[in-house]
Amino acid sequence: MSEPVFNTPVFIQEMNETSVDIVDAPFFYNNAGQPAYMRRDQLPSSATILTAAGSDPALALGNEYAVPEIIGVKQTPPWGVETQLGLAGQEIEYPPMWATREVAAAFGITLVEPGQAVEITSPVKILQQIEYEYGVFAGHWSPYQNTGMNLLSVVCTDLEHHDFPHVFASTDPQFPLVISVGRYWPAQKKIRVADLWVPRGSALYIPPMPALPGAECIDLHNNRNSARACWGDIHQNTLVTHTLLQNKGGFFYWFWNAKPTVHSHLSHR
Repeated sequence: MSEPVFNTPVFIQEMNETSVDIVDAPFFYNNAGQPAYMRRDQLPSSATILTAAGSDPALALGNEYAVPEIIGVKQTPPWGVETQLGLAGQEIEYPPMWATREVAAAFGITLVEPGQAVEITSPVKILQQIEYEYGVFAGHWSPYQNTGMNLLSVVCTDLEHHDFPHVFASTDPQFPLVISVGRYWPAQKKIRVADLWVPRGSALYIPPMPALPGAECIDLHNNRNSARACWGDIHQNTLVTHTLLQNKGGFFYWFWNAKPTVHSHLSHR
């Protein structure tokens, strides 16, 4: 009797890429749920221009975990630096939260709803907007634990910051976008983590965050769990989203921990 052959699950697929000149078009405008980039004089008169959220160390949301030690720091040229955090606890739970303006700001992120715009800052003139398809298993891979390209039954903590900005646009017609976030206070040896569920049609703007020695807090994120909202749906296990990023040549600062993470579901129907 022949063995069944299952379809290969979608991991991450790049669908379309366009260049964005941030000098010529420095504003991200949420055009009825679709990402657009333009000059200030091109914005509709009805557009609301937002002030980007800063990194306020006094804001603290999400589950808190002690970081009693730094297990190791690994240089990985030319891509970036890996920092392995020693987190207290048996597992790390990322509570799901709707990405309201206040919740996003607690992680240094700006929520941009339809009809709103925010000015992008970037040390790089040309960025890329890429339409991606993320599968539900995209987060079930670890670049740190010598497990190769195997899909894993557990998901580790994998957060980052970098010198270029991000826009994460929730453009799937069926499901909200999920972005895992963290705020790390190195001197206080603690971190707070959460999953931000971005309503369909909204977007998150994350400004550049280069290495800042002595910074009171460091804002972190990861989007490989983008399709988390698809879990439990037997008909759709991928999600479409648009991301603004520096596709080549960016330098990353990764913060990770090997303990299993917990990601709960949030009703979106």
